[in-house]
Amino acid sequence: MISIIIPTYQHGDIIEKCLDSIYQQTYQKFEVIVVNDGSRDNTIPVLENYPKPLTIINQENQGANKARNNGFAKSQGEYVIFCDADLILKGTMLEKMLKALKENPDKAYAYSAFKWGFKTFKLWPFDSEKLKKMNYIHTTSLIRRETFPGFDENIKRLQDWDLWLAMLEQNHKGAYIPEVLFQVHPRKTGMSEWIPSLAYKIPFAKLGIKMKKVEKYKKAEKIIKKKHSLL
Repeated sequence: MISIIIPTYQHGDIIEKCLDSIYQQTYQKFEVIVVNDGSRDNTIPVLENYPKPLTIINQENQGANKARNNGFAKSQGEYVIFCDADLILKGTMLEKMLKALKENPDKAYAYSAFKWGFKTFKLWPFDSEKLKKMNYIHTTSLIRRETFPGFDENIKRLQDWDLWLAMLEQNHKGAYIPEVLFQVHPRKTGMSEWIPSLAYKIPFAKLGIKMKKVEKYKKAEKIIKKKHSLL
């Protein structure tokens, strides 16, 4: 069985579409655990009235990593996948990720290409050295339960990169599926965020332009690199 864990905060306008894409999967042996991280919109009534079976966990707002870990603690699947609430999954996603792990018994997780709005991220086959240099694997990847170390609840940004690096330190590696298997719908209050790579290369500070998102990203990147001795 696959445990699908969805952390959600203020996703009442889109989480139903995410859930619909899950229940339309070609592989149906799964459980769905939604962890509501203190939402104040209509998330709770949307979940409570959803016509398919869900396990709903309500917690005070403590962040995505706490929500993911709480969901994992309640899960029972041999495989686990953390699905952001603003994702729409391709119908064959679970089937293809599970197939990749069965065909690669030495790999701890399976990840794929994906779309973020209009942008397609094709990614690369797993490369340990590249992973140490950059964050290129999305959180929504299928993980063997016994290899999952838990999310560090002190990390507030780049949680996915922190997870894959922590697993790499245990010699756990990933299997790449070169196909777009899900799409992220960008939202101001969403958990997923992407900034064009050009923004990190241009010295905007010299132009008098504040790039707060870039500054936050670089600060978060430094925290991850320091934790994993990559500085």
